[in-house]
Amino acid sequence: MRQKRAGKYNNKPTEVDGIKFHSQKEARYYSDLKIRVRLGEVEMFLMQVPFHLPGGVKYVADFLEFRSDETVVVIDVKGVRTDQYKTKKKLVEFYYPVTVVEA
Repeated sequence: MRQKRAGKYNNKPTEVDGIKFHSQKEARYYSDLKIRVRLGEVEMFLMQVPFHLPGGVKYVADFLEFRSDETVVVIDVKGVRTDQYKTKKKLVEFYYPVTVVEA
């Protein structure tokens, strides 16, 4: 039997509701979002939302929250802010009318 390894940045893949998350932190954010939906703070949310960038580059946000105050928020649950992530975040914010919020 194979033992599960920690991820590249010591993240531990975690499963909640049959959904596999890259880290425990991302899984906790998902669980918190479900509570916020029940409380009425968030109307709905999407997971793993792609943003297409020039040159065939793709950035995938962890969550897209549609909040009850009619705002839409792009969420990226981060443990490590890599140079590649920082560059893609800047490009997404340049090409799309959004701000990426790190959780």
